Amino acid sequence: MVEKFLSKKIIIVTGAARGLGFAIAEACCVAGAKVIMADILEDIGKQACKQLCDKGYDPCFYSIDLADPEKIEDFCQKIEKDYGKIDGLVNNAAIATNVGGKSFESIDIELWDRVQTVNVRGTWLVTRGLSPLLQENARIVNLASDTALWGAPKLLAYTASKGAIIAMTRSLARELGIRKIGVTAVAPGIIRCEATDYVPKARHDLYETQRAVPGPQFPQDIVSVVVFLLSEGALSLTGQVLPVNAGFVFK
Repeated sequence: MVEKFLSKKIIIVTGAARGLGFAIAEACCVAGAKVIMADILEDIGKQACKQLCDKGYDPCFYSIDLADPEKIEDFCQKIEKDYGKIDGLVNNAAIATNVGGKSFESIDIELWDRVQTVNVRGTWLVTRGLSPLLQENARIVNLASDTALWGAPKLLAYTASKGAIIAMTRSLARELGIRKIGVTAVAPGIIRCEATDYVPKARHDLYETQRAVPGPQFPQDIVSVVVFLLSEGALSLTGQVLPVNAGFVFK
């Protein structure tokens, strides 16, 4: 069981309606945080929020669309109005298309732009919009991917976007460090959850046979690291990228 690292802290988790985002939101609740769940999947997100409420926690849900700057701005304004200040942000929301599919020559411009718009620009805009609300000693955790560490083939749009998240993490760590705000990134591999059901079996098999600790990874294998990175004790790790992938990639 996760210790109460985040007692009385207000933590925002984007992409929290399902999969890894939901698991992170639940783990933060268990760790004592007031969790703000945000997702474009409004109906699923509200159901997920109710599920946590039924367990005795007190999360809330807000709709957000990382492809729409106006909706991101509206979300940030609502958070400021309702909470004033926050203690942590988990930038988990992203889209992954074409896993194990098209080569780089075959990716169409529309797909490329969509992935970069949501994963890179959206993460930047959420972080920019919420930055004034971050308390001193707040934490940001960005969800990258180990695809950007080993150069996954036939996944260039997504891999490039997650490489940008790693670079963004390092720059933000330097810009926000003066406020004692720590910024780190977690780089999982493919996780077994409903959000990755579409991934070809061959790609799952690659990961699950080549990890130093063989077998599948699940959202619950990642969340304890995220909770720690949101805690006060994680400041010395700022700017770092942690490949939490059971040893598929060493960094």
